[in-house]
Formats: sequence, C-alpha cells, structure tokens
Amino acid sequence: MAGLALAGTGAAHFIHPSMWVGITEKAFPKDTDRYLKINGGLETALGLGLAVPKTRKLAIAGLLGYGAYLTVNVIRNQ
Repeated sequence: MAGLALAGTGAAHFIHPSMWVGITEKAFPKDTDRYLKINGGLETALGLGLAVPKTRKLAIAGLLGYGAYLTVNVIRNQ
C-alpha cells in the first residue's frame, strides 16, 4: 500500500507540479522544474518497486539512497 501511495505522490509531480515547487526549491533552487520532474519520476519508480514483492528489497535500497540524495541537497543549499 505504501508503494502505491509513493507512486501516486510521484505521479502528482507531473499532474499538479505547482504543489511541489516550494518543497523542491529547498533542495534544488536552480533548475527547479527539471528536478521536480526527476524527483517525480524517481518517486513513481520507487513506489512501483515497493509495490512488487520481487523488487521490494531493491526499491528499499533505492529509497534510502533517494533520501540521502534529497538530504544532502537540502543541506548544501541552505
């Protein structure tokens, strides 16, 4: 269920991007629109990976990496 929720959140980056601009700008103040799409794609893919039992472990590893990637960029751009 969490995987589908994450995939839906990722898809929402494309459906209603203005909803995510404020959050994305904190980590990626330059070229925010580009990173908004990248993050939406990553969240969609990771969410779908979590939803499928065969790919769940790989998706969890990817999710940890994605969390680190976002954290580093938020800290770097403060």
